[in-house]
Order: sequence, then structure tokens, then C-alpha cells
Amino acid sequence: MSLAERLRAALEEGHRRETLTLSDVRDPRIVGEIALAPAAVLVAITDRPEPGLILTERATSLRKHAGQIAFPGGRVDEGDADEIAGALREAQEEIALPPDAVQVIGTSDRYCTFTGFDIVPVLGVIPPDLPLRAQEGEVANWFELPLSFALNPANRIRREVDYAGTMRAYYEIVWRDRRIWGITAAILANLSRRLGHDRLVT
Repeated sequence: MSLAERLRAALEEGHRRETLTLSDVRDPRIVGEIALAPAAVLVAITDRPEPGLILTERATSLRKHAGQIAFPGGRVDEGDADEIAGALREAQEEIALPPDAVQVIGTSDRYCTFTGFDIVPVLGVIPPDLPLRAQEGEVANWFELPLSFALNPANRIRREVDYAGTMRAYYEIVWRDRRIWGITAAILANLSRRLGHDRLVT
């Protein structure tokens, strides 16, 4: 069975098995209802004997989330057919990943952000060692880490921060000198559950 087939089977089984709670799919800073814009990110997995995961480091000059680790992705435009098309377009713009090089597996759980986005993670398998290139001005760099490390619950730390007088929980994953936290870590935590790496407490 190919990597794509294994991931598709695990994702489908995960969607049948569990339902995530509101706290898993919603930024803890959100209070009440807010208007959300459609967005999508590409969870690009490299087809290796030990699969990898492609992430980006946002440019330090950006007004929002400067220097943070993120998936390639962004707002879904009116010209995009759907979230999958939006994720593929954004990945091409940000790291020069050709859309036709992505074997789309499916989507994981939506994540609503405090900044007003309804993010759909799109899973896709890509060939290893593509000549990816960071978009100047928006992406400082990109890197690949082992997928097994990113999805291992033992590598995911739950932390809390005081935000507006209330303690808010978030996840953090540290790989080498990279700190993956916030939205990206939350999406990885949900994906880990969907793919059977760790189960929700019932």
C-alpha cells in the first residue's frame, strides 16, 4: 500500500471514529461569535520511507505572525474553486510547489482563529526533494521535519498563557531550533488524532 493510500485510509477511519470538541477546533481567545473568512493550508507530506512534513517560517517583516512557523496557505480567494484549490494556489505562491505535484488525500478538521479565519487543512502527498523556493517578502524559509515527530503526542506540550486576564491553553512542539505553536500546533494535534497517533479522552 502506498503512502497516499495509507494516509487516506487512516484519515477516513479517523473521521468515522471521533468527533472533536469545540475547544479543539476553535482558538481559545475567541469569545462569542465572530465573522470568519474562508482559508486553507496545505499539509504537504513527502513520499519517503520516513515521510516528512513541509513547513514555512514567516518573514520577520510581516505585520501579523512575523517569524512564526506555519503551513503554506492563506485566505481562499473568490477565484478558487474550493478550499483545496486555495491551499494549492497558496503553496505555489509561497514555496513554488507545483499544484500538479500534489496528490490530494483529503481534509482534516477546520480550525477557527481569533484573527477571523476558518482554516481547512488539506492533506497532500508530494515527491521528495522538490526544488521549493521561499517567496521573498512573505516567507523567510521553508523546512522539512519528520512527520512522525510532528504527530507524536509525546513531542506536543500543552502550555498556558494569561490573555486578557484569562488563562488560555495552547500547544507547542519544538524540533531542533524550531518552535511550532499556536494554530499550526493545534492543527497538527487534531491531525494526530485523526490519523490514530493519539486518541481523544472519552
